[in-house]
Amino acid sequence: NTFEETTGERKLPGPDPADGVRAVPLAAVEEDSGVRLETGIGELDLVLGGGAMRRSAVLFGGEPGIGKSTLLLQAASSVAARQTASGAGRVLYISGEESAGQIKARARRICGDGGSRENIELLCTNQLTDIMRALQDIRPLFVIVDSIQTVYSAQAGTVPGTVTQLKYCAQEMISWVKERDAVLFLVAHVTKEGAIAGPKTLEHMVDAVISFERNADDVRFLRAYKNRFGSVDELGVFQMTGSGLTAVGDPASIFLTRRNGVFPPGIAVAPVFEGSRVFPVEIQALTVTAKSTVTRVFSDKIESARVSRIAAVLEKRAGIRFSDQDIYVNVAGGIRLTESAVDLALAAALYSARTDLPAPDKTAFIGEISLAGEIRPVPKLRQRVKAAESLGFSAIAAPEKAEHCLEIKTVRDMIRLFAAAPAQAES
Repeated sequence: NTFEETTGERKLPGPDPADGVRAVPLAAVEEDSGVRLETGIGELDLVLGGGAMRRSAVLFGGEPGIGKSTLLLQAASSVAARQTASGAGRVLYISGEESAGQIKARARRICGDGGSRENIELLCTNQLTDIMRALQDIRPLFVIVDSIQTVYSAQAGTVPGTVTQLKYCAQEMISWVKERDAVLFLVAHVTKEGAIAGPKTLEHMVDAVISFERNADDVRFLRAYKNRFGSVDELGVFQMTGSGLTAVGDPASIFLTRRNGVFPPGIAVAPVFEGSRVFPVEIQALTVTAKSTVTRVFSDKIESARVSRIAAVLEKRAGIRFSDQDIYVNVAGGIRLTESAVDLALAAALYSARTDLPAPDKTAFIGEISLAGEIRPVPKLRQRVKAAESLGFSAIAAPEKAEHCLEIKTVRDMIRLFAAAPAQAES
């Protein structure tokens, strides 16, 4: 007798291709504008584009302990309260990392009596079969899985957390919500660099990818990096308290330090757009003589390359020497700035730090700087000016003529503002 080893084709469970759908004419398809499910957490709904779209999946990342589970537990309580009032829909919270007692204690602390709502179902398991059975039995409207890295299926291998496991388990749950009027939140671990752990394919499978970031204090920033049904430019601002996460009603209090009188040298203010809102942010700069022949730029909230470019423009076009200086740049509140509209404020902060001259009193700066030292227009100038005025800035340095605007065309014009400031103060 002889034995011959053969390898059969491995097949994961799923619909038979023979039973697939048929193509239909685009003209015959009924338009589906979609219905959103508001979570009741204003900043979360803002980042999602007005609430979570029904039949969608959202991937939620962030470093450990930043507040992902806390925010989603608050959202679960809020959604449950709304659905209780309307008499429809249930919430299913699936945890593969905490026990039921731990989640109950946290829910009681941050949601009060809301943590005991009867239409919130809790399932503590990491088995996909248990999860799919619960989805079929409960048919929830709002589903939270904390976290996707802990979910395991014997059909997709023997080791949890592998690429195959993540893709297969996520696809099974996403397929379920796509066929029903539900919303799925998948909590994801992140790598040391802050990127969502696991295959990039996971981000392509979902409809939105949102992430929590923190500054040095208790403030949390919520951003969308992908959103099929809304903008990716919105910024949600939260503050962590003993009773959970609360929305920050006045973000300007975080990004702008309240002072009496003129700003100290090295500080300038720029109105910055984050999605549909304008935040006045304080840019701080410090320059010191380099202790070696190699100068350095320290900046983590504004790209170091941008800081170096603006310093080079000031040196070449205005004669302000930075080539022997170490440069330190910070943004109050810890927000990351990427738009070019902050160029002029950054230049003002650098010039102020280098010359030890404070910026003109009650003046904000708006504009992009070219390599020729010219100040270029930026989008939505009127809204930026209005936001600055509402905070008491009586003058706005900008490249266009407008009410309350000081028109400047080059970096040399900006420097003349500093030269005129002491004379104005004396008069």
